[in-house]
Amino acid sequence: MTREGVIVTGHIPAPPAEVWALAGDFCGTWHPAIAKMRAERGPANAEIRSFTVHGDPAGFREQLIYRSHSDRELAYLALEGIEGAARYVGRIALGAAGGGTDVTWTAEITAEITAPAARAAQIADGTKPIFEAGIAGLRAALGTRAPHTVPTKNSRNASPLDTIMVPGSPPLALTVTPARPGPLVLFLHGIGGARGNWDAQLRAVAPFARAAALDLRGYGSSALGADQSTIADHCADINRVMQSLGAEKLILVGLSFGAWIATSFALHTPGILSGLVLSGGCTGMSEASPAERQAFRSARETPLNLGQSPTDFAPEVVKILAGPQITDHTRAALVASMSAIPAATYRDALICFTSPPERFDFARLTMPVLMMTGAHDRLAPPTEIRGVARRIVDAAPRPDVQFEEIAGAGHLCNLEQPGAYNCHLTAFVQRLLV
Repeated sequence: MTREGVIVTGHIPAPPAEVWALAGDFCGTWHPAIAKMRAERGPANAEIRSFTVHGDPAGFREQLIYRSHSDRELAYLALEGIEGAARYVGRIALGAAGGGTDVTWTAEITAEITAPAARAAQIADGTKPIFEAGIAGLRAALGTRAPHTVPTKNSRNASPLDTIMVPGSPPLALTVTPARPGPLVLFLHGIGGARGNWDAQLRAVAPFARAAALDLRGYGSSALGADQSTIADHCADINRVMQSLGAEKLILVGLSFGAWIATSFALHTPGILSGLVLSGGCTGMSEASPAERQAFRSARETPLNLGQSPTDFAPEVVKILAGPQITDHTRAALVASMSAIPAATYRDALICFTSPPERFDFARLTMPVLMMTGAHDRLAPPTEIRGVARRIVDAAPRPDVQFEEIAGAGHLCNLEQPGAYNCHLTAFVQRLLV
């Protein structure tokens, strides 16, 4: 048997703890080559990742064989997917250096005894660019990933949440629940959030419908497009998600910025939607005057123009968004969520949000609509959202509208009062599935 080794090194200008929070996630999708990822459990509860890469539907399986959080190092053994390899062990190790992190990614390759003499060298040659791309992906993803959260304990029957990447330009990250027949329930977060904000809702819906939460462009693990994002881009991304998951119908759920995107999509493609859920908003800036739009944008861009990032002003923003009953845990999660947003992404979203192409025509909403907002929401107060709900009733050809005020919640009602929010959401979704 022939043996080969691969050593690839790189430097990332971020503290080791931050790099490890991403690289240490064995089933994470930070490598740009990954198309789909699924976590599995092997014998003795071993952690296994099963994934496909763009351009290769065959797939790979790898088992985690070593991990040290204190040393920031992990090693894995290839189980399937590398033809001609009797043994393939990869290892990632991080070390502090120069105010950042040195990454060393190595592989030890042993070819099968029956393989051609050059096979180990061929595998090594193919491995090197994969490792180089992975380190580059880590470097790029660090500023745009969703905050790391500790998984909550679920019952034995709880539906798992998986992460997949939707290929295309730009690649998009999704948290998904297992496939089920019927419409896909797709969640869109707000301007200060990420797909992880919807975990409680995904688990609530999973027992009876497939659900997915999308990282909008530039958020979490989704890449920002080459050009300024528009509402048309976000609507096109929704179509890409549907195609990727094989969905023919949608129940679209949006919060704030996401609610504005969801409404825009519903107005232009009403036949695709089985239902529409709007939380903490609906019209966005579509009914604001040019002066109001500019004032909204300028107030939020000023700190960015002074060199600040969302990390700097996240705590103060959360104070404005939160209701009086928010827990310390939820407050910390919201601050972390907004702090993870790159300044470029935040600016891109602001420009998109304050550049609406049209005033909404509610007569084009032909699907059932559920509208929810927090009783203490300062950005989308109950009086405003209740008024919009009534306007939809008046304008829609065959209206089917429900409005709910979530007691004790501020703007982020799904996170602040998930029990009440999920009660209305699941009843609405289940009704549409009958």
